[in-house]
Amino acid sequence: MAKIRMGMVGGGEGAFIGAVHRMAAALDGEIELVCGAFSADAARSQRSGAGLYLPPDRVYDNYQSMLEAESMLPISERIQFVAIVTPNNMHFPVAEAALRSGFHVMSDKPATFNLDEALQLRDLLSETGLLYGLTHTYTGYPLVKEARAKVAAGELGRVRKLVVEYPQGWLADRQEDTDNKQAAWRLDPAQAGVSSCMGDIGVHAANLAEYVSGLKISEICADLTAFVPGRALDDDGSVLLRFDNGARGVLTASQISVGEENALSICLYGEKGGLEWRQQEPNTLWLKWPDRPTEMLRAAGSYLGDLGTANTRTPMGHPEGYLEAFANLYIAFARKIRAQEAGDTSGKQVLDCPGIEEAIRGMTFIELAVAASASETKWHTFEQR
Repeated sequence: MAKIRMGMVGGGEGAFIGAVHRMAAALDGEIELVCGAFSADAARSQRSGAGLYLPPDRVYDNYQSMLEAESMLPISERIQFVAIVTPNNMHFPVAEAALRSGFHVMSDKPATFNLDEALQLRDLLSETGLLYGLTHTYTGYPLVKEARAKVAAGELGRVRKLVVEYPQGWLADRQEDTDNKQAAWRLDPAQAGVSSCMGDIGVHAANLAEYVSGLKISEICADLTAFVPGRALDDDGSVLLRFDNGARGVLTASQISVGEENALSICLYGEKGGLEWRQQEPNTLWLKWPDRPTEMLRAAGSYLGDLGTANTRTPMGHPEGYLEAFANLYIAFARKIRAQEAGDTSGKQVLDCPGIEEAIRGMTFIELAVAASASETKWHTFEQR
């Protein structure tokens, strides 16, 4: 059985997330990076490819030439999917071109530059029958999977309240005025879209709330701001949430919370009990009860369910973190490709990976949060598109 062949667009010299994608994709030995167009600058793309030990003829000057050339190769040699790790404004053009060329797509989030593009992407996926994955990384952690399973099984009762937070501090000053490439594009409306904070990390928090609870956000009330003078996009925000079962929630995201790293966390409270999970201590899930001591579940525990166990690689006491969570999405996507190519349409997989529905809901959340913050109207309906 051959490895799944991956091509990458973006992620060259000076990039951060491209290297993470490559490590995650390679972790289980089922995916191989065989080509790439790693930068809009042809020379930088060539240097990046050489640094990854790729053959020169599989390192391309741009994504268009990559897709054209790969399409001409024998089926046994050409890529099977494209990983997109560019700034937001290029996500849709590359995804569209890849799908029209017959290749599956794995994209960094947010899915597209705007909601309209995400809706077009859904239509294109329906037309081509190809697969699409979205790297909402935090849903890949074993104990996030376990939390989702426990809520779905009704162990905590009907969900009443969710509190999800994602504070960072790296943009507390004007990093965009330095040589910080990551700050510069995230705060540029032409590359990032309508939001920096909500588009970059708030959407992760919203996705985590829906994933763990199994609920859908139905209404929001938002307050976004740019604390650092001169910024065109938000660097902080708070959002009140209403869910489709009547539950209430609070979401906060910030890039100016001095001293914070990536302190994503979720607390969920049901009629029978609650849970708490924190990304910086990802191997622990707390369960809270009204009539007995708080329980601490640990990654790889024999008591975990099928979903949590299937996404665990190491024995107890051997921490699993960000790369492993990322890799869980990639291995799930690779196995979907294998199943489709084998003609298996049952969809029976324990491993799961976000897709086009999460893409559309993410873009809806970002645009609605921005619009709600600018409006005098208190509550805004989260429309299912």
